[in-house]
Amino acid sequence: MNNVKAIFKKQAKGILRNPESLIQFLIFPLVAFAMTAILNFDEYYFTEEMLASMPNMVTMMATAFAGMALIPMVASIIAEDIEKKSLRFLRMAGMKPAPYLLGVGGVVLVVSMVTSVIFGFISDFSGADFWIFAGGIMSGVAASIVLGATIGILSKGQQSSTALSMPIAMVLGFGPMMAQFNDTVARILHPFYTQQLNVVADYLAGNSTAPLWNSFAIMWGNVIVLGIIFALVYAKKGLKG
Repeated sequence: MNNVKAIFKKQAKGILRNPESLIQFLIFPLVAFAMTAILNFDEYYFTEEMLASMPNMVTMMATAFAGMALIPMVASIIAEDIEKKSLRFLRMAGMKPAPYLLGVGGVVLVVSMVTSVIFGFISDFSGADFWIFAGGIMSGVAASIVLGATIGILSKGQQSSTALSMPIAMVLGFGPMMAQFNDTVARILHPFYTQQLNVVADYLAGNSTAPLWNSFAIMWGNVIVLGIIFALVYAKKGLKG
C-alpha cells in the first residue's frame, strides 16, 4: 500500500507541475457540449430523420475520451519511467505490477471521475441512468489505463509509445462511431469495451434491448484480460525497464 501511495503522489505532482495536461480531460466534454448546443440551436434546420441518423454527440465524445485520449497518455507516463530508468529502480526495489499500475493509473482514474460526471451532466440522462452512464465511462477508462500501461511497458521511450498507442487508440475511440452506421463494424467491435460503452448509452436511451449486465461484464472482462497481459509483460520485461 505504501508503494501505491508513493507512486500516486509522484504522478500527482507530475500533473500539478504540468497543468496543461488536464486540458485532455476537459476538451472532450467541452466539444460534446458545444456540438450538442449547436444542434439544439439549429434544430429547425434538421428534419427528425436527419437528427435520428446523427450519432449522439455526448456518447461519441465520451467514447473518444475513454478510448482515444487516455491510452497514449498512460503509455507516455510509463515510457517516461522507462526512459528515466525509474522503472528499473522500482523493479530492483521489488515493485510488483499491481501496485505500480494502481499508483500510476490511480491519478488518471481519479481525474477521469470528474470528466465522467461532466459527461453525465451534459447528457440527457438523470437519476440512476446518470450514474450508470458515468459508470460505463469509468469502466472504459479503467480498460484504457491498463491497455495504455501495457503499451508503455512494451515501448522503448515516449516517442515509441506514441507510435504504438495512437493507431490502437484511434480504432477504439472512433470505431464505435462508425459502428453506428455499419452493422459489420459493430459486430467486429462488439467484444471491445468502447463499443460496449455505446451499447450502454443506447440502452439508456431506449435504443437497445441488450442487458446492461452483459455490457459491463464485457467491459470488465476487457480490464481483467488486459491486466493479466500487463502483469505478464511487466514480469517478462525484467530489469530492462
